[in-house]
Amino acid sequence: MTTTYAVLSEGLEKRFGDVHALRGLDLAVEQGTVCGILGPNGAGKTTAVRVLTTLTAPDSGTATVAGHDVRTDPGAVRRSIGVTGQATSVDGELSGRQNLRLFARLLRIRGAAGPARADELLERFELTEAADRPARTYSGGMRRRLDLAAGLLVRPAVLFLDEPTTGLDPYSRNQIRDAVRDLAGRGTTVLLTTQYLEEADQLADGIVLIDRGRAVVTGTPASLKARIGSYAEVVVTDASAMLPAAAVLDQLTGTEPALDHERRAVGAVAADPALTLPRIVLELDAAGVPVVDASLRPPTLDEVFLRLTDRRPAPATSPFKERAA
Repeated sequence: MTTTYAVLSEGLEKRFGDVHALRGLDLAVEQGTVCGILGPNGAGKTTAVRVLTTLTAPDSGTATVAGHDVRTDPGAVRRSIGVTGQATSVDGELSGRQNLRLFARLLRIRGAAGPARADELLERFELTEAADRPARTYSGGMRRRLDLAAGLLVRPAVLFLDEPTTGLDPYSRNQIRDAVRDLAGRGTTVLLTTQYLEEADQLADGIVLIDRGRAVVTGTPASLKARIGSYAEVVVTDASAMLPAAAVLDQLTGTEPALDHERRAVGAVAADPALTLPRIVLELDAAGVPVVDASLRPPTLDEVFLRLTDRRPAPATSPFKERAA
């Protein structure tokens, strides 16, 4: 079976003076999927999106979006994509309906098709009741939904969403997430950059983790979590038991435990798939460590992100140095 890629890049390079933003970026995003683009600040995510949306020309490498080359056929790329950036592009003095009709005219949607499509999207994003109010009176979530609607006027093959839910309340974030799921279900490929890692965990079929201008790891959320193993955590009865608990977890996992003094919790990544929770409890009991709770769970995507980009904050104190002192 032949895989169709909506976005495909090989060896993308981009410099801005002394800043090497992209260092051979490779991407392969299957058609009709949601791809989460993650990475620390300055990793190259925004530059990658600007190259793929033809706003910035790469210095070298190749990229196609919806089958069109970003260098040789940028017009076809633009006709095939929708883009929703971090800042909304709507005019606050115009109503929601007027905004969408204006965008439809700019996108050359002819005749009655433009107003009809605007009304369809207003209903789809639950904006019909507010459609004739000035957009400046909308809440943040409503403005984001209106902005997303504007990006869908032309039914894009590929939609780029750059931090679409930043600053929104939980209800509004869920509305945007539902819209993204619906789009993917209808065959639109979505490239999503987000600072909410749980959002990528919930929405993305695949994750591309970018660091220092390269795709350092790709895979499904589940496969990325499996790469770093499980996470063992113990909550003890009092602070004096934290160091003995850390010694047990260090021996069992082979990784330096982290101490959370506020919660009286000790945790460590457990790469050994044979390690079980009963064994952890037995070893703690044998060491005389009084335990309130113990767990062995899959890591969160936040923990995967910090570990695979090697951006983990250093512990304030080493439990073993602290014990020796």
